[in-house]
Amino acid sequence: MSIFSRLSDIINANINTLLEKAEDPEKIIRLMIQEMEDTLVEIRSAAAKCIADRKEHGRHITFLEREQSEWARRAELAVRRDREDLARAALAEKQAISDRIEHLHEEVKLLDQQLEKFNGDITKLQGKLTDAKKRQRSIVVRHQTATTQLAARKHIHDDRIDEMLYRFENAERKIDRVESESEALDMGRRRSLADQIAGLEQDDRVEAALQELKHKVEGEAEEQHDE
Repeated sequence: MSIFSRLSDIINANINTLLEKAEDPEKIIRLMIQEMEDTLVEIRSAAAKCIADRKEHGRHITFLEREQSEWARRAELAVRRDREDLARAALAEKQAISDRIEHLHEEVKLLDQQLEKFNGDITKLQGKLTDAKKRQRSIVVRHQTATTQLAARKHIHDDRIDEMLYRFENAERKIDRVESESEALDMGRRRSLADQIAGLEQDDRVEAALQELKHKVEGEAEEQHDE
């Protein structure tokens, strides 16, 4: 396939349609970008040759124009010397050079047209290449996201995860039982301590009542003695 046929296919291609039909969009977009970059290199190489040819034609035209002027001078000199035969030959050379110059100008015009086409094609191809690279980045991100989501869903539905969670729940229940037993023991100790304190308070009241009773008895004994 020639460079121009490939270029036309690339420029007219609908990237969205190609990617939608592709089994592996990531691979297809990578190949498309490679093809675009290769074609772009070839177009620029062809454009460079076209520019070189135009410059060479320009130099050749300049040289021939000097030759044309020289033959015109020679023809004029021959006429002045009454040498019409030489003047006729010089004018024939001048005309031949003039024809060659005209032909070169036509070729330069064609080269200019070709360069203009190359410039337009390069601009279009660069636009397509930029769009393709943006889509490639988008496809890569979407692929990575989808892969991550798939892995996460596999973990969510993994029996090993469920078993691990079940073990965690069992461990938590065992810890709850141990903590409950500890709290129950603490509650018993707190009641025993409260009872002890209450007992001390009761002893204090009994002691106070005893002292009061002793004072009363001693007072009555003293009264009887005085009598």
